[in-house]
Amino acid sequence: MLEAWFYKKLKDNIVQCELCPHFCSIKEGFRGKCGVRENKDGKLYSLVYGKLCSAAIDPIEKKPFFHFMPGSKAYSIATVGCNLRCSFCQNWEISQMPKSEKIVGKDVSPEEIVEDAIANNCESIAYTYTEPTVFFEYAYDIAKLAKKKGLKNVFVTNGFINKEPIDKIAKVIDAANIDLKGFSEDYYKDVCGARLKPILDAIKYYHEKGVFLEITTLIVPGHNDEKLKEIASFIVSIDKDIPWHISRFYPHYKMEDTKPTPVETIHKAVEIGKKAGLKYIYAGNVPGDDYESTFCSKCGKKIISRFGFSVNEINLDKNKCKFCGEKVNIVR
Repeated sequence: MLEAWFYKKLKDNIVQCELCPHFCSIKEGFRGKCGVRENKDGKLYSLVYGKLCSAAIDPIEKKPFFHFMPGSKAYSIATVGCNLRCSFCQNWEISQMPKSEKIVGKDVSPEEIVEDAIANNCESIAYTYTEPTVFFEYAYDIAKLAKKKGLKNVFVTNGFINKEPIDKIAKVIDAANIDLKGFSEDYYKDVCGARLKPILDAIKYYHEKGVFLEITTLIVPGHNDEKLKEIASFIVSIDKDIPWHISRFYPHYKMEDTKPTPVETIHKAVEIGKKAGLKYIYAGNVPGDDYESTFCSKCGKKIISRFGFSVNEINLDKNKCKFCGEKVNIVR
């Protein structure tokens, strides 16, 4: 265990966690909503520091990052825990585990993770699968060391985090893919167990701090598919160069009775994004569709050819289109 960062002590040995906008007030012997931060004797502790539950070598496109180091490998890691409770969660076995069971994970130090990433020729470390915000201290220590060793760091996050932690983590991470799951407070409250406004604020603040952003939205039919214009307009209001990943929903976890997203809805969402002014829009979970590739916003030619998570061809001169010289919002 490690004493947690971002909390304050209250009366009667109660502590208040200030890592995320839940601001959990936690009595002695209890945990916050994430299930991995516990009050012990009037101090807040991270129960997952050094407790690795998942590690894999992935193409960075799987995160998904299409504009950050395309074609590279990311050493992907996670601990158990999440500060949301999304009914459609794809990794609920590990994200929701600590809310009903003991903490699990293999003891792995930050140094070991960085060494393994380098040994496997990865160019970055991705903090993913669950929610990196809840293993903040572990992620920060790994990222700080990785940066010294020349590796990049990327967060795959729900964005439910406060400003002070962003100030700290922005010093060591290079990019973040943030899930913007919907655009109504009711949807976030009922389906995700969170609030919308703090996430919108966090997206803006990550951008202000210079963290490279990509946004992902899983379209759940009958739940968040009526707010696609609002999502696209919000992204444009920050930066029309931010890539927007639209993913097709498949029944899972507590939403097994919900039908998959119609492919027509995905195509409609892409057109909504284009009409709003977004330059780069991608459709996920629609295999074989040309929405996976990157096209120049000026000449319209294919500058990155993809199929699934594989990059087949890159027609870029550094970060410019080889065909017309147009600058592309991309990090290589």
